[in-house]
Amino acid sequence: MADIGVRRVDLGYFVRPAEEAGTEFPRVEPTLGYLIEHPAGVVLVDTGMGRHPEVDARYRPRRIPLAEALRSAGVEADDVDYVVNCHLHFDHCGGNPELAGRPVFAQLAEIRLARTTEHTIPELIDFPGARYEELDGEAEILPGVVIVPTPGHTAGHQSVVVSRRDGTVVVAGQSHDNATLFTGDVLSQRAGVGRHPVWIDRLLAFDPRQVVFAHDNAVWMP
Repeated sequence: MADIGVRRVDLGYFVRPAEEAGTEFPRVEPTLGYLIEHPAGVVLVDTGMGRHPEVDARYRPRRIPLAEALRSAGVEADDVDYVVNCHLHFDHCGGNPELAGRPVFAQLAEIRLARTTEHTIPELIDFPGARYEELDGEAEILPGVVIVPTPGHTAGHQSVVVSRRDGTVVVAGQSHDNATLFTGDVLSQRAGVGRHPVWIDRLLAFDPRQVVFAHDNAVWMP
């Protein structure tokens, strides 16, 4: 069987206000998706930034249209068979309506949150043709592609573990804002000091070769 490919998709960037970033100045962050090219189908993890006047005023996003972003990564939108959203904030599920009819894998806790709070933009959740595959915990959606709950940023946040011949790649979404914060939690877990999410143990049990993120170009490696 052919190996599983993992490729980054550049979906643009936004400006996180200083008070939200916890920094002196606003911070510009990339918005990244990931293509998982599996012999059984193409999976897209995260679909870009949705539009809303309040979102645009607060975050000043520079969007790359989904079809254009996918084409730059070497595929067409019609090639995408499955969608995974690490969570359902506007900057991770904005292109979902353009992929209507495809199964969207999301944690049940995340879907409930999105439908009952001001968690995201309603028209990005229950759009015409929306088709959710509701998960309640860990699930292998294709051979060698496992979704692992990684709550924290939201209650239903999830990451995707891809087992390749040359090692495991974890698409960690916004489990951490950047690779440096992930490093801190890994070292805390190894040293047995401080506090770290309990699911760090589960991710490290896959012996990842690389961990990639939704808002950081850096790649964590052991």
